[in-house]
Amino acid sequence: MADSLERIGVAVLGAGRWGVHLVRNFLAHPQARLVAVVDHSRDRLEAVKKRFELNSDVVLATEWSQVRLMPEVQAVVIATPASSHYNLIADALRLGYHVLAEKPLTLDPSESLQLCELAQQQQRQLFVDHTYLFHPAVERGKAVVLSGILGDLRYGYATRTHLGPVRFDVDALWDLAIHDIAIFNNWLSETPTQVQATGTVWLQEAESQIPNPQSNTPQSPLKKGGQNTSGLADLVWVTLTYPSGFQAFIHLCWLNPDKQRRLCVAGSEGTLIFDELQTETPLTIQHGRFEKTDSSPYTPVNQSLEVVSLEPGEPLGRVCDRFLLSIRQNQPSEISSGWVGIQLVQILSCLSESLQQGGRTVIVPQAIKN
Repeated sequence: MADSLERIGVAVLGAGRWGVHLVRNFLAHPQARLVAVVDHSRDRLEAVKKRFELNSDVVLATEWSQVRLMPEVQAVVIATPASSHYNLIADALRLGYHVLAEKPLTLDPSESLQLCELAQQQQRQLFVDHTYLFHPAVERGKAVVLSGILGDLRYGYATRTHLGPVRFDVDALWDLAIHDIAIFNNWLSETPTQVQATGTVWLQEAESQIPNPQSNTPQSPLKKGGQNTSGLADLVWVTLTYPSGFQAFIHLCWLNPDKQRRLCVAGSEGTLIFDELQTETPLTIQHGRFEKTDSSPYTPVNQSLEVVSLEPGEPLGRVCDRFLLSIRQNQPSEISSGWVGIQLVQILSCLSESLQQGGRTVIVPQAIKN
């Protein structure tokens, strides 16, 4: 492993919308050295080269096979479609590389488990880019929840909507839900014991299928404007039930011009609100509770809005920094290791099962821990 003075050689696989930001961050990090960028599109590679003025020391390749044995590579960053993750991550780990993978880790909990076990065997770090867990508002929000200022926690709710982008490989559940589930799990310090999901298809019906690698049963129909159909759900409603009895409700849609990125935890003394679109004040506490008075047993009192101060910092920049730190310390991340990734893939798989069965409650298997 590199010593404290040696920069870690990084290869980035995938130069799409998110991959270019990973390239930017590793180029700027003083403890990293970008040695290769891989993408099937030569146009993307040329665009990256031009945008960041890459010199000839950075290898640009269209296939992983062209760079996988480069002696300068010590860490691999994978920003390719989730369906390609398993093979790429497994190969990188077997070659002795540390891996940072875009979320979800895989589309199959059993494959995710195999990768975590392989990382342990190889004594290499497997880190998942659950970017929101490194957002200053989410980090501070966890401290607020733990402080008890919200009183008795009652329930949570989140909305993640926009007009696109529409995915052709996964439904709105797999595309959008992982962010809010990760935040709720992080803030509550627990994972759901049972889940439920219902959905509606408007755009992509017929042969498109919701991913459910665990199930060999035929797909059950989703609703389409009162009719039954199969396909990729554009709208999904999720219910998560936690061991403490806390429930969280999530609204997901990529077919809604009303863009929202809002997550809340409501308690007996107030509600913690993370509204990503409020860039100046993304984290607030709406204080307020009921008090019994002579005129009414339910009189609102102590109502006020508190803006929670945050430390500056780009979430993805923090992801890259913590990944490099995890390598140097040779310790898995408590926030976003592969083991955390397994839990989230397991929850999504159970939600897919519920979605396919018309909203049946599905028990989530006990979380796997290292």
